[in-house]
Amino acid sequence: MTDLLFRDAYLREAPARVTGHSEQGGLIVDASLFYPNGGGQPGDGGHLDWSGGRMTIATAVKGDAGSVVLVPEAGQALPPVGAEVTQHLDWERRYRHMRVHTALHLLSVVIPLPVTGGQIGTEKGRLDFDMPEPPADVAALEAELNALIARDLPVIDDWITDTELEANPGLVKTMSVKPPMGQGRVRLVRIGQGTDQIDLQPCGGTHVARTGEIGPVTLGKIEKKGRQNRRVSLLLMA
Repeated sequence: MTDLLFRDAYLREAPARVTGHSEQGGLIVDASLFYPNGGGQPGDGGHLDWSGGRMTIATAVKGDAGSVVLVPEAGQALPPVGAEVTQHLDWERRYRHMRVHTALHLLSVVIPLPVTGGQIGTEKGRLDFDMPEPPADVAALEAELNALIARDLPVIDDWITDTELEANPGLVKTMSVKPPMGQGRVRLVRIGQGTDQIDLQPCGGTHVARTGEIGPVTLGKIEKKGRQNRRVSLLLMA
């Protein structure tokens, strides 16, 4: 199993030891700074340094038995098994993912409908909703979303057991993506505290520490993607 260093979302550099090479040409490490593709969030990129070499990381994916596999750019030489490496994160890309991901949590607050899908990018993100009719006032939703961002609410990690989550199914907003279960406990992302709490849901992705870091966003057009499915996109303004 790989130690998930990316849970400290602001960590930009960290050591690791190579524990194996995957059959597909990836690198398995004992501790990963790189978030592996999943839950609508792309895998991180960056590079590794070790004695006598450097490798560019194109992305990271989930491997077997809780491992994280680092996928090199084509033609890169892999460090040998047992090598001590230093991981360097493409921070600018990751941080934009963090901003978009947290903004999508807020979007699910201003549109309190079941989520059927989602995707995170560096410039924009989107959620698909079980939404029979389009919103009557998109400008009002955008204003409400930006008002939540401007409140600069704390974004906090919390944990519950798998059993507690099963007993509280209302915490799960997504219909298409199951919460990251199976390890005995589930990570929750809480936005706001006490009487100021506005959202609490299972999530394995990376987020900013406060909503104010997202900055202003704008909503794109509402696209119909099925009889009752509508896609709502948001874009970072800077």
